[in-house]
Amino acid sequence: MTPAAIERFATPLALKGSRSERQLRCRVLQSPLAGVSDRIFRHLVRRWAPDALLFTEMVNATSLELGHGRRKVEELAQEAGPIGVQLFDHRPQAMAEAARRAEASGAFLIDINMGCPVKKIAKKGGGSGLIREPDLAARIVDTVAAAVAIPVTVKTRLGWCGSDGSAADAVQWCQQLEEAGARLLTLHGRTREQKFSGRADWQAIAAVKDALSIPVIANGDVNTPDDALRCLAETGADGVMVGRGTMGSPWLVGQIDSALSGRPIPTTPGAAERLTIAREQLVALVADRGDHGLLIARKHMSWTCTGFPGAPQLRHALMRAPSPQDALDLLDGQLQQLG
Repeated sequence: MTPAAIERFATPLALKGSRSERQLRCRVLQSPLAGVSDRIFRHLVRRWAPDALLFTEMVNATSLELGHGRRKVEELAQEAGPIGVQLFDHRPQAMAEAARRAEASGAFLIDINMGCPVKKIAKKGGGSGLIREPDLAARIVDTVAAAVAIPVTVKTRLGWCGSDGSAADAVQWCQQLEEAGARLLTLHGRTREQKFSGRADWQAIAAVKDALSIPVIANGDVNTPDDALRCLAETGADGVMVGRGTMGSPWLVGQIDSALSGRPIPTTPGAAERLTIAREQLVALVADRGDHGLLIARKHMSWTCTGFPGAPQLRHALMRAPSPQDALDLLDGQLQQLG
């Protein structure tokens, strides 16, 4: 990183809401991840990235209206550091009400999901389904922005499919979101049709960045600090959002932040630390969710317990552990073998 680039990324991003302003002190964002980025996962990420903007799991405004998913929003008061609430739905007023509830619970900002490629969400007009209804998408942004004082942002994709995923079409789509009141845009460099296949088109992100006056955050194929540096050099974006690369690697956000800030990059944890993290996460999930916490912890343990002798066998056994104590015994046994 050049001194000028380090200075640029050390400067906070100012995001204006309708009646308040927020400062992003860290240019690396942790993506909302369904079934992953819960409070316990965020606590781990925060260990390496205390100033990063983290997100709740995606929240359905309709479900929130019916009383479901409120815990995701209401538990924000228990955490330090900036946390955004990402909402999805196709009804502007339901989104506005959900945004007001999230703001009252302490949300740092409201992010509107217009990129989720999951069929059951898109076919109902939520997530990436809004790419096909740009006027409705703009109305949702405008309605939510008028309902809250904090900034409203959008996470989206280049387009719906290959034919409407050109840089020109992506620019037009994103300009409409900016005009509707989005104060920051996170752009995944793939279309909805691509989902997570192929390579992210960073050049298309660069075209959007050149056309917009609000900050643009690049998303897609950022899995290492080197990826982040190359992405930012190619796109000119104001920061990066990392998603699936953090699954099993909660230290990644902090590593990238250090790289952008010109600080020494924290060492990737070795076997003993990975096992300790997996154990800590398992204990916390079981304390929070009871025996169901083991089911949630299994995927985290499978992601975290890698890169050391005996890891495949350990993962196989952990996925079949019948109780939390059995899983703990397996982790502790592996730690003892490491000495």
